[in-house]
Amino acid sequence: MTQDARYAEAKKRVEEMKGFYIHLAIYAVVNIGLFFLDLADGGGWWFFWVTIGWGIGVLAHAVAYFFESAKWAKRWEKRKIDEFMRDIDGPGMNPAR
Repeated sequence: MTQDARYAEAKKRVEEMKGFYIHLAIYAVVNIGLFFLDLADGGGWWFFWVTIGWGIGVLAHAVAYFFESAKWAKRWEKRKIDEFMRDIDGPGMNPAR
């Protein structure tokens, strides 16, 4: 892997990390605000539904970020790419496989 390719990959990972942490910070700030708004409104506790729904989204974002670099995910991705390449090539088109 060239130095430029390594730099591009590292930069991509930093951008993904930054995106996740920004998402998490906005989630926390907004939901704290909703808690106090709900409290001032009489405490019907409707903010829980927003927190739970959005929390599922934050959890999905975390899983996508943190498990993307897992070795098993990389191996699966490579197998799938190879499989699709074989399908695209057609039978007998790729003698190396």
